[in-house]
Amino acid sequence: MVSNKVYQTDTGKNKIQLFSVSPFVIAVGVCVLLCVVFAVPKTFDWQESFEIELESQINPNNAPLSSLVRLPGIGVGLAGAIVDYRENFNGKGPAFETINDLQKVKGIGPKKAESMKEWLKFE
Repeated sequence: MVSNKVYQTDTGKNKIQLFSVSPFVIAVGVCVLLCVVFAVPKTFDWQESFEIELESQINPNNAPLSSLVRLPGIGVGLAGAIVDYRENFNGKGPAFETINDLQKVKGIGPKKAESMKEWLKFE
């Protein structure tokens, strides 16, 4: 609300003082501004979107735990078991050369190995 106030100065002249807008009106204005800033870009899709390109297949011989967890049927525990197995593998070459080698990890049977087959590559 805007209101005027007439007051007399030291020299005896009348002056009109314009009071500022009430704090409530300012708060409402700020809320409306914030709604516009955050809602309008989402409504009109003005925000940039970024695509992260992921490899379609991962190599269990060098994939980090975070990648192994994305495999179907593999949780954090089983992904950790895969990492432990390959780090403690004493044979020549990579720990996993085929999908059947994954079955050497406790908790991975033929069905689970088959469900992961299309997501794995062995190099």
